[in-house]
Amino acid sequence: MKKNKCKKNLSVNILFYFIVFAIVILLFLWLFQILSLNAFYSSSRRKVLNNAVNTLTRSYLSGDYIDTFDNISLNDGICIELIEDGVTSYTSRTFDRKCLTSKSKSVLEFEKAFITSDEDTKRAEIINPNYNNQTLVAGHKIEDGVYLFVNTSLVPLDEGIKMLKSQFIYIALIIILVGSLISYFISKRLSIPIIKINNQAKHIGAKDYDVKFDTNTDILELDELSETLNQTVQELSKTDELRRELMANVSHDLKTPLTLIQAYAEAAKDIDASKKKKRSEDLDIIIDETKRLTLLVNDILELSRLESNVVELKMEEFNLKDLIANILHKFEILTTEGFHFVLNSPDVVMIKSDHKHLEQVIYNLVNNAINYTGKDKTVTINVLLKDDKIRVEVVDTGVGIAKEDLKLIWDKYYKVDKQHSRNKYGTGLGLSIVKSTLTALNYNYGVDSVKNKGTTFYFEI
Repeated sequence: MKKNKCKKNLSVNILFYFIVFAIVILLFLWLFQILSLNAFYSSSRRKVLNNAVNTLTRSYLSGDYIDTFDNISLNDGICIELIEDGVTSYTSRTFDRKCLTSKSKSVLEFEKAFITSDEDTKRAEIINPNYNNQTLVAGHKIEDGVYLFVNTSLVPLDEGIKMLKSQFIYIALIIILVGSLISYFISKRLSIPIIKINNQAKHIGAKDYDVKFDTNTDILELDELSETLNQTVQELSKTDELRRELMANVSHDLKTPLTLIQAYAEAAKDIDASKKKKRSEDLDIIIDETKRLTLLVNDILELSRLESNVVELKMEEFNLKDLIANILHKFEILTTEGFHFVLNSPDVVMIKSDHKHLEQVIYNLVNNAINYTGKDKTVTINVLLKDDKIRVEVVDTGVGIAKEDLKLIWDKYYKVDKQHSRNKYGTGLGLSIVKSTLTALNYNYGVDSVKNKGTTFYFEI
């Protein structure tokens, strides 16, 4: 068995991660500002010295260089010496910067070695005997007989680093303390609405769908989450209501034929052998109810396959009018009960679709119209050609459907009047099968209805 991880609330998590973040930042500061300070300073002075050599060289070649030499010496803390034809023609006055002078033996040796060499540039680090500090020295040949020597002190920063270390400890403590206070208030600001949402969400688990999530926080993501949860509650409420209706309706539709089958089977068993007509009538009822039960089970299975996307479509070309005519032929027996079927269609309407599933769609729509058409018992099928689309309409003359119910009629067993009764023809799952099939075929579909005038179901190929 897996052990449960130790879980912390939001406030503790925010505080923990903020402290970790602060420690990481402080470690970076310690690494780059203290441990690497000497190396950074040395690299910076080398860069300053190189830039100074380039600037001094350009200034000398331009002719007017004295002011430039003085400014660079004063501003950058660099000691400058210019030798022309073996004679020192310029020496900076910045000896208070702990620089090496040409009087130093080590400098004289460096200068002599460079002048006698074939090198254009040379760098070295020399210990200044006057101040016992490390000095960076550079020699540069400007032109024949003209040599530029510059040096700058690499002042050790050990004392400054010690002071920074002392300050760093106090700074670290202050940062962690202030950060902890800030993270505490931030976590409270975030956790309060989240805790509220969590407490409200627990009502959903208890199937209390009257809960309302607050969407007036000042955090966009929490507002969006609350809005999503409100929509989820609404959908769950509808689903739960439909589930209860579905269970009641399926139970009713299964119970009725089973009860009839049992009753008439028992009656047929007790009927005298000489009463063949009565026995035949009872057996016909048993057969009819068995067929109805089989049809209901088949519709439930078909709907499950469609909703699970396991149905493979077989596309083929055929005449749509012939398909509709064959469907209406199956309902011809109802003309004896006063039903009228009208088909308005061109003679040839060739389409490429799944013949079997499209036949089921039209069959279910006609069957639905039969159940809900008006007193004239008329069902009309229109096939309309418009642009690159073929529109199929199934029209009844019933009482119509209210606007608020139009989007719901595709649900399983949904009934406008909410009073369940067995459909005279069909199982009550027809429109759900129509919706799933047309969705699988990627056909647009819909319904238009006018109260007390009738309803038109349509789809477009």
